[in-house]
This record gives sequence, C-alpha cells and structure tokens, in this order.
Amino acid sequence: MDLKARDNHESLSRARRTGAQPSGLPATVASGVQASTAAAAPHPLRDAFAALVDQHGTGDSIRPPLVAVLKGALDEGTRGIRQRFEAGQADATACVHETCALVDDLIRVIADFTTDTIFPCASPTVAERFDLVATGGYGRGELAPASDIDLLFLLPYKRTARVEQIVEFILYTLWDLGLKVGHAVRSIDECIRHAKEDNTIRTNLLELRSLWGDSELLAELRRRYAREVMVGNGPAFVVAKLAERDERHRRMGDSRYLLEPNIKEGKGGLRDLQTLFWIGKFLYQVDTVDELVAKGVFLKEEAAGFLKAQRFLWSVRCHLHYFTGRAEDRLTLDLQAEIGRRMGYTDHAGAVSVERFMKHYFLVAKDVGDLTRVFCAALEAESKRPPRFNFLPFTLGRRKEMEGFLLDGERLSVRIDHQFKDQPIDIMRLFHVSYLHGIDIHPRALRALTRSVGVVRRLRNDPEANRLFLEILTGRDNPEATLRRMSEAGVLARFIPDFGRVVAQMQYDMYHSFTVDEHTLQAIGIAHALETGVLAEELPLGCAVARELVSHRALRVAVLLHDIAKGRGGDHSALGEKVAEKLCPRFGLTPEECETVAWLVRHHLVLSATAFRRDLEDEGTVRDFVEMIQSPERLRLLLVLTIADIRAVGPNRWNAWRGALLGELYHQALERMSGGLGPVRRQERVRLAQERVRAALTGWSNEEIDWFLSLGYTPYWLAFDTETQARHASLVREAERNGCPLDINTRIDRGRGVTEVTIYTGDHPGLFSQLTGAMALAGANIVDARIFTLNNGKALDVFWVQDAHAGGPLDSGEKLARLAVMTEQTLRGLVRPLQELAKRRPMLSPRTRAAKVEPRVLVDNQISSTHTVIEVNGRDRPGLLHDLTRTLTDLSLQITTAKISTYGARAIDVFYVKDVFGHKVAHATKIRLMHDRLMDVLADADQPAVKPVTKRGNDAAVKVARKS
Repeated sequence: MDLKARDNHESLSRARRTGAQPSGLPATVASGVQASTAAAAPHPLRDAFAALVDQHGTGDSIRPPLVAVLKGALDEGTRGIRQRFEAGQADATACVHETCALVDDLIRVIADFTTDTIFPCASPTVAERFDLVATGGYGRGELAPASDIDLLFLLPYKRTARVEQIVEFILYTLWDLGLKVGHAVRSIDECIRHAKEDNTIRTNLLELRSLWGDSELLAELRRRYAREVMVGNGPAFVVAKLAERDERHRRMGDSRYLLEPNIKEGKGGLRDLQTLFWIGKFLYQVDTVDELVAKGVFLKEEAAGFLKAQRFLWSVRCHLHYFTGRAEDRLTLDLQAEIGRRMGYTDHAGAVSVERFMKHYFLVAKDVGDLTRVFCAALEAESKRPPRFNFLPFTLGRRKEMEGFLLDGERLSVRIDHQFKDQPIDIMRLFHVSYLHGIDIHPRALRALTRSVGVVRRLRNDPEANRLFLEILTGRDNPEATLRRMSEAGVLARFIPDFGRVVAQMQYDMYHSFTVDEHTLQAIGIAHALETGVLAEELPLGCAVARELVSHRALRVAVLLHDIAKGRGGDHSALGEKVAEKLCPRFGLTPEECETVAWLVRHHLVLSATAFRRDLEDEGTVRDFVEMIQSPERLRLLLVLTIADIRAVGPNRWNAWRGALLGELYHQALERMSGGLGPVRRQERVRLAQERVRAALTGWSNEEIDWFLSLGYTPYWLAFDTETQARHASLVREAERNGCPLDINTRIDRGRGVTEVTIYTGDHPGLFSQLTGAMALAGANIVDARIFTLNNGKALDVFWVQDAHAGGPLDSGEKLARLAVMTEQTLRGLVRPLQELAKRRPMLSPRTRAAKVEPRVLVDNQISSTHTVIEVNGRDRPGLLHDLTRTLTDLSLQITTAKISTYGARAIDVFYVKDVFGHKVAHATKIRLMHDRLMDVLADADQPAVKPVTKRGNDAAVKVARKS
C-alpha cells in the first residue's frame, strides 16, 4: 500500500472510532459499527437488530433475517462504489480501498452483534479474548470487487467453546451473504510454528490488520514474527518466493505476452508486483513502496513506475470483476474489447480500441518485468546468495574490468553512471559482451541504461552498432535471451523503429498465442535450435536441412523481419519486404544476402500455404511452386523459416501432420529441381509404382494383379506409397469377393499423428458429403482427404483424421467402432448428418466469436490444369465441412481432392472440383452461384447452412480465370 492509500485507510479507521460516516459508504453500515455499543443516538442497524431479536430471539432462526438486513446494506454500499468507479468519479485505487472499508464495517457489525447479543458474556476470561485479523491482500487494505476475504481469528491460547461458537456464527453469516471467505483459527504459538514451516503462511502473516477485538494480540504476533521468523531468514525467503514465482509463471504459460493473459497470476501481473513488495517487506521491514526508495532498493522513478503499473492492473481487474460478476482474472478475447471500452480506449490513428488497450496492457506487463529483473538482481546481491540466472559464481567485493565494463559480482556494470550518455555505442557493446560471455547485466547498468535509453536513436546508422547487433543476432550461441533483454530494456524498439511498431502488437485471433514481438523472438530461438540440431529428435528434417544451409545470416535476419509489418493494414509480407530492403544494407549484409532476406520475408507463407491448401499430386502445384522458388538454397531457407514460424505460434500449433505435408512438398520440389516430375517422368513414376505393387502382391495371380492395376487412374498411382496401395488391393479384392457394399479400413499413423481411414463403396453423387458428415458425428476431425473413383465405378476414398476433442490419432477401439457404425448408418440413410449436426451444433462462445474471421470464397481456374480450385475461409464449427461439401454436391460438382486446415477459429478448406462432364467450371454465372452459395454457408456460424440463394456484389472476393 502506498502512502496516499495508507492515509486514506487510516482516515476511514478514524471515522469509525469517532462515529463519523466514512465517505461513500452507506449510512446503515457506517452507523451500524457502533449499533450494539452506543447507548445514545438511534442507528438504523441497531433498531433493525433489536427488532430481529424481539421477533426471532437469539437462536438459529435469527440468522436468515439478519443476513437479509446485512445483504441490503452490503448491496447498497457495493452499488455506490461501483457507480463512482464506472462513472470515473473514483479510480481503481479508491475502488479497492473503499471495497475493503465496506467489508471491514460489515465484519465489525457482525462481530459486535455476535459477541454482545448472540453469545453475550459480562466478563470474558483471558482465554476468551481474540483478535479478528485481516490477512493477505485484504490485510493490505486492498479488495477487488469479487476477491476472497482472508481472515485470521487470533487467540492467546487454544480455543474455547464460546470462541468456537462465535467464530462459527461469524463465518456462516459471511458465507450466507455470498462472500468467499478463507479463514484460520490459530493461537500466536501456532502462527509462528506454521510460519516457520510453510512459506505461504509466512507470506500471509506479513500483511495483517486488526479488524475487531484485542489488538494487543496482533501486536504480540508481529513482535514475535519479526524476532523469530524474519531474523536470519531473508535469503531463504527470497529463494522460496522466487521459486514460487517461477512455478506460477510456468503454470500460466511462462510469458508476459500471452494474448489471453491472467492479470493476477500471469507473468507481468499483479502477483509479480506483490511478490516484489513481499520480499522488500520481509528484508527491510517496510510498509510502503516509497520506503524502498529510502532503502536504496528502488530509484524514485522505479517506485513511481511500480505504483503506476499497480493502478493500471487494479483498474483492469476491477472492470473484469464488475463486468463478469465473478472473480475473473483472465483477460480473454471476448472480454478485451469491452474492458478496453470501459477504460476509455477508442479507435485512433488506424488502430482499433481493443488493440490500443491490449498494447498498453502488454507494455505495462513489460514494465513489471523490468522492475522484477532489476529488483531481483539487487536482492540477490543483498542476500548474498547464489545467482539464479546462469551467472558465474558470486564473489563478494570482486570488481575487475571486462572490455570497458566493470565485472561486479560476475555481472557487467558501468564504470560511471553517465557512461551511456557519454558513449552511446557502449549500450550495444554491453549486450554484445553479455552475449559473448554469457554474463548477466548488473542492476546498476540497467538503471543507467534506463536513464539513457533515448540515445539509442543515434546508433541506428552507426556501422559499428549495426555490426555488433548482427553478431548477436547471427552468432553461434542462441541469441533469444539477449534479444529479449534488449527488447525489454527498450533498446531494440529504438534501434529498429519498425520492430518497435510490433512490440506488444496483438494478433487478434485464436491461433496465435503471443504478441508479434514475442512470437518473433521465440522463432529466432527455434531457428537456432534447428541449426544446432537441438531439435533433431523432434524435427529431423528441419535440423538436417538447416545444417546444409549456406546463408545462415540471411535466415536469422529473415526470421527477425518476417512479421515486422504486421498491424499496418495490407499484406504484411509485401510490406515487410520493403522494410527488409531498407534495413538489410544498414545491418551490413551483402547485396546477395539483402536480396535473399527480402525474398524470404515476401514469401515466408508460401511453403505452408502450398503444402496445407494445395493438392501436391496435381501436376501444376509443384511446378508452379518450383518456378517461384527457383533454387535449392531458397527452398532450404524457406523450410527452416516456415518450421520456426509455425513452432513459435504457440503450444500445440505444430504437429506431425503439418510436418509431414511440409516434408512431402519439400522433397517433391527438390526432386523437380533435380530434373524429375516432368510429364515424361510422371508416366515413368506411374509405371514404377505399378511394378512395385505387382512385386508386393505376393500370392496373387497375374490376372488378379492386372485386374487391380487396371482400376486406378494416373493420380491414384502417384498419391500413395507401395505399402498403402498393396493394402488397398487386399481391401478391394476382399470386398469384391464377399460382395460387401461397404468396407472400412483404419490404420493409426503415429508419425503423422493421424488415423488413416480408407473407405471402399459404390460411388454416387454426394458420397463425400455423406462421409464427412458421418465422421463429424463420430467425433473425427478430417485434416486431409484423397477421393478416387476407380474404373469399376467404385469409390476408394482415403481420409486422415484426428480426435476432434483430444487431438492426435483417433485410436481407441470404441471411437473407431463408432466411426464405422456411423458411416454405415449414414450411407444406408438411417442417419441424416445435416439434421443431426444441426441438433448438436453449439452456440459459439463469446470468446470464439471475438476472434476476427472474415468469410471469403475464392474460385480459381489457373492453379490446376484439370480442376477448378475453390478455397473457402470462414469461422470453424462442428459440421462445417459437411455443410460445404453438401452445398458443392447440390451444385452438381464432383469433388476429387480436399485439403482441410484449421488455424484457431479459422477454417481454410480447399476443394478441387469438376462439373458433371468432368471439366473445369468456366461459366461466370455458375462461378458466381458457387461463390454465393458457399458464402451462405459461412454467413452464420450458429445456424445450419440451409438457406435460399442470395446474390452478392462482392466481385473482388472471386478470382475467375480463363479456362486453361
């Protein structure tokens, strides 16, 4: 609590003692503090309590009417506090302190009534004395609207029967009021014993405030706590609190740049500030942040930054609690816009209000991180304990020179406080030396840097500064930690203003987990791990390709710049290319490296877009991709950049299936660059595939083999390996021998993280739509599909699916059996997926709806020489694929290939289709109808896609090309 807040709270206490009404509190509660003790002037609660006693006596029946009276007073007080806060008449500091004072008064009223009326005693014994004490945040005098109330019933000795009755009545009354109360009933000896054993209790006892009763008991506890718990235990307390903080960060995602942060427990949140204060209070016995300045722990501006960050986070938390009506501390996507609006953020300078609000939040979280780093480093030295952040062993008083800096306790420090103002280049040298030697930076140097950070602007065009920066970025050791330290110190944003524009920049969807700057720094670390082989077991292809690279510097710079133009409007890849063309010469790259970096930034999404959304067996796909890539080195660079980019999006965004698709495209492109995969080579591959299948079908007669080989068209022989085609042969032969109208085969592919489902049945219009509906009903999420009609008129359709709920392969016997039953019943007409999915379709959660997903349909006749390609972008939901394929079937289109991708809330599905005559769809009217009908499916994610056709004038959304 700062000095101003403490003075405010003390004024409230004086008001209670004098009988004056605290400002803003309801008269019923304020006057009721003395309702049972004041014999003179009448008070509303005193009269109400007297009437209750007359009517109900003092037995158990009095609690419900008592709670009703108190509830009215509590609600009145709460409404007043909320109205003043939301009207801007009181800030968050006043809100949490007034809420605390309101609860204080309520508890005193209940305690007075309980001891004087319910369990009266003319002369209580010494053993019946107790002090009702506020602990934790409530003990600090801070109480958010829906926070828990922590109470300690402090006893001189063990509890008596009367004390137990009083405690029980008070607690049950508070619980009946709907308050969340945590409590402990302990003697002073028990408190001290538990504090020595449990760090949580040791922390709670740091912040105690007497509410009612014998305050001398609390004074005695404080004296013994200081003498028996604090003395000599400072270093151990610091170690324990920082370990507790690290574990909390790990649980919360270990980043202060998560797009849905927890403002209390997350990294950079209120709990981090509280941890700093707890440590300071334990070590220095201070009661306010201001006192830490006098102790030399904080500079004056750092203490001001602490209080400013605290006020902002309090404000966010109070708005969250009021808006949600509960103790909600997670700032989810669906809440961010409303909380930003309530805090006064508006659209401004091309940025929407919610993005401005969240950028401010992340900058505050960064400030909290800066304070934490400086504070913890100072305390490590103060407590004379081993460093926590990979420092060299600490030696007290050891000071020597290292490349123009002092080595103070094995941390780099400045020689004089104004070193950076005198020599701005030393700012970059500080991080360069720290990076090369793996040495952390002393808080004195960080403070000097903070005061001088404005001079970084002078280094932008300094060749030496750019050389040092490039050596950090492209060095042998992982630069991620050093670059993050530069970013958090404000150096990176000033040295590269374009990077400053994406610091704390939201990516407002449910796919990305981090801000743009944090995503970029993590991607750099992953690229380093690929180059050094650290991820060889998990990503063997990526590591193998990274080791073959020649242009290592170009790769690292491209990773740094690949998203640098996000948030500017327009195509960030194209805009980022121009930024790269400007920055690369400044960094000191060669002209060839500059060209490579600009190309990589411009095309950094092409590899994933082609692998995930295009049919890799279509002759034009790999050909067009190779024509754009042109060189094996660019292909290798693009693969490593793509893997690092996807892996850095967030947890679980990378999976084996995506890796397999990228690997397949990489190998096909490399083969084509080596002279393969042309039209002649394509026929040769078909012949070789058939020969391998012939050799694999041991025990088959030549007639049977010839029969199977005659069934497949060219695309089939290029789509699968020999083992898969041999399995298909056995499946088809057995089905034909047995006259089976439907045969389903499943195989779990652990390497790709999918279950392969092969279905052999009679072909008919709408079959693919029926199958996708059946799989959706069975809880299977389709990630890819290959659809073939054989020469005998039968369909051989292959799906790769994952568990829609758990992710990964659909591998339990029960789930696979359900998939088979649902497929059979659907094809027999016993189950109608359209109606069943409509019944099951849940309303989208506000959080999902908050993600921006603009529906879009693209129709292209140039991508493929044989098919019309339709790309559908829209909000994902259960049954979407069935609705889309059913619509295409209703339009008399044949679907031959489907590529299914999901990115958070966004589904991107691509269909290769032909008309009823087996040709591309070339007529503009038909293309317009396709577009409109598919847009109808996407129009309302909450409704089944059965709507009348409507016309739209969005010509720009449809890409129509001349028939090839």
